Amino acid sequence: MNKALLDIIHEDSGFVVINKPSGLLSVPGRGPEKRDSVITRVQELFTDTIEHPAVHRLDMDTSGLMVVARTAEAHRHLSIQFQDRMTSKRYVALLDGVLDGEDSEGGVIELPFRLDVENRPLQIYDDVHGKMGKTVWRRIAIEGGYTRVGFEPITGRTHQLRLHASHEKGIGIPIVGDPFYGAGTKPGEMKLHASELSFMHPDSGEMLTFHSKALF
Repeated sequence: MNKALLDIIHEDSGFVVINKPSGLLSVPGRGPEKRDSVITRVQELFTDTIEHPAVHRLDMDTSGLMVVARTAEAHRHLSIQFQDRMTSKRYVALLDGVLDGEDSEGGVIELPFRLDVENRPLQIYDDVHGKMGKTVWRRIAIEGGYTRVGFEPITGRTHQLRLHASHEKGIGIPIVGDPFYGAGTKPGEMKLHASELSFMHPDSGEMLTFHSKALF
């Protein structure tokens, strides 16, 4: 396998940090047509990688930073960090509209939502049965008919940032190219990028921070 198929940000004996392109699965799906993923590419490039190395995921349409464990020990340490919210993640997104007004500088979004069992994998607002998702956000700039925003998810719910952007009780403007909650029509169009990732080194305990600039 050619290393060019993986944008490697950092290589370590216990883990690698990669820059995932939009449209690529984080983990393999069911069937041979969905085998290609970050995980399978890491395993093909680093043949000593454990069988189940994923410690977190990015949606297929989300681009940006992702850490993948190579050893069982690193996987255990990193998984605990993500589970216990000891990591820090920041995202950049382009919203499909202009966000202005007094309450448009930023804030905190807290919305309860759950899986729409009749329309998987979409998530829906549900203030009775939903689980709370929390996101800190800020407006960065107005760019033509779009708005660039920064997101810092406090919780790690499925489609959290996508729902918090699009829902009327959140920002109320979907992310550009979002095929589930916006006007996207095919994989690889969505403008949501994991731009910063911080976690503790599994061996040394040193806090590591990685950055990746969005291409949009």
